[in-house]
Amino acid sequence: MSNTIQFFNLQASLIFCLCTACTMPPVFDQEVVDRAVENGKQANEGYERSLKFVEGWLTTADSISGLLPNLVSDMFNNSEGTGRWEPHNTAADNYPFMVLTAYLLDKPLYDGRMKEILQAEKKLTSRVKSLPDIYSFSKRGFRYDELNMGQVVFGTSEYIKDGLIPLNEYLGKSPWQERMFEMLDDLEEYIKDPADVEKLYGRPDAKTSEIAHYRALIEEVNGDMLQTLSRVYRITGDKKYLDWAVRIGDYYLLGKRDLSQVEYLRLRDHGCEVIGGLSELYVTLHYADSEKKRQYSEAFYRLLDRVLETGRNEDGIFYNAINPGTGKVVDSGLVDNWGYIFDAYYSVYLVDNKEEYRQAVLKGVGKLYEKYRNYPWEGKSHDGYADALESGITIYNREPVAALKSWIDSEMKVMFAMQRPDGIIGGWHGDGNFARTAIMYSLWKSQGATVQPWRSDVMLGAERSGDEIYFTLTAGNGWEGKLLFDAPRHKTILHLPIDYPRINQFPEWFTASENETYRVVSSQQGLSGSYSGAQLQAGIPVKIEAGGKIVLSLGRL
Repeated sequence: MSNTIQFFNLQASLIFCLCTACTMPPVFDQEVVDRAVENGKQANEGYERSLKFVEGWLTTADSISGLLPNLVSDMFNNSEGTGRWEPHNTAADNYPFMVLTAYLLDKPLYDGRMKEILQAEKKLTSRVKSLPDIYSFSKRGFRYDELNMGQVVFGTSEYIKDGLIPLNEYLGKSPWQERMFEMLDDLEEYIKDPADVEKLYGRPDAKTSEIAHYRALIEEVNGDMLQTLSRVYRITGDKKYLDWAVRIGDYYLLGKRDLSQVEYLRLRDHGCEVIGGLSELYVTLHYADSEKKRQYSEAFYRLLDRVLETGRNEDGIFYNAINPGTGKVVDSGLVDNWGYIFDAYYSVYLVDNKEEYRQAVLKGVGKLYEKYRNYPWEGKSHDGYADALESGITIYNREPVAALKSWIDSEMKVMFAMQRPDGIIGGWHGDGNFARTAIMYSLWKSQGATVQPWRSDVMLGAERSGDEIYFTLTAGNGWEGKLLFDAPRHKTILHLPIDYPRINQFPEWFTASENETYRVVSSQQGLSGSYSGAQLQAGIPVKIEAGGKIVLSLGRL
């Protein structure tokens, strides 16, 4: 046979093989596919419950203002003056996570009712420039005739840190980001310096309980501001926010108030915020001002070391409150938000390579599945579960410990079971924390990917397999839309140099980088191919038949 004939025969064989390969269905690992499908069911439950929460709470809205009450019961009794919108509660903990739920699951609701509530809140509750105060539905005005600037400052700082910062971390530019910026800038006039915060709340009598509350309140406001200012500085690049944060940092870490020696240090929420706030400033300074960070190091290590030494039980979980000066445990109850404190340790580990701090975190999650299932973090309240679960999810994002995953899955079932048929959970502003946690859990189970438009019968799940991620999409009825992948939001929205763990963040799982290229292999042939990160972020158009299932694996080229 001539060489020419041999060449053409070989060429024909190669073409045949390539064509056959293109038409043959891809082979997927069925165990991984099954886990992805199961994760999709778990993600979908979180979403369905979150939307049901929103629908339930919207039935309680004030009929005239459209604002939401602090308590469900306030809207269904005849008590005069009970219904009210509270910046530090309704605005901080409930409403923002209704917004996020609508953004992910019901865009018409997001663009309609959620934005209408924001406009009503701005118009009716702003009391000192843009700074809000408690609004009474029965009075059609502020609950208290006399202005209490301490109350306004506290409510504003809570609204920003607990409500608007988490929204901003996921949405980026939005009307809620604008609200955050305007309030923060107006707040500066009243708390430019930690001494201003001290003056706002006065000095209580010598009763220990009053002093403890007074100090925890100040620590909470300063902690809120440290977290907010550190992130807003990175978002805007405006040094005035960093300078403001440094004034607070100097107060705690350069001798004015050494938290490692105080008589009372609250480690649970409404007090622990200052530890997380100082860690955020510390990480910020690592990149922005290494000399100032060096000045802080000794005092910050002393505080963190003292808390580890005196503030944990034998399993590494933090107590509610301690006296760092004497080493005495003031309140031996265990904090539900232990992860908020561990965020600080892990952040310092990331920038200073303090391995002992990483080990403290690992010890803290080591016995959860063995000893802390169905643990009454805050009695029977869902809020304790929400904070504990978010603590676990944020840590698992950095340290994928198998037993920690099992604990999270176990405890999510406990929290989910607390929701009533009408969507309400506890009937108070903390119900928003239920949705925040459920959404965080759902995004983990889909590795950050989402679908638009969302529908309850469309289930998206994901599972990692080595360097690849499997995604499964199932639909009860025919569906057409987009499969969207997450972006590295810590870079694209916050402009952070590293994704350090922080309170109320929505962790990143798989993120598509704009300038990278990815390989997709799919059971639906038309979806297979190479995609840029920008294309994945914008979304892959998908059409699925009733009862259908699409499997795809994704990896970097």
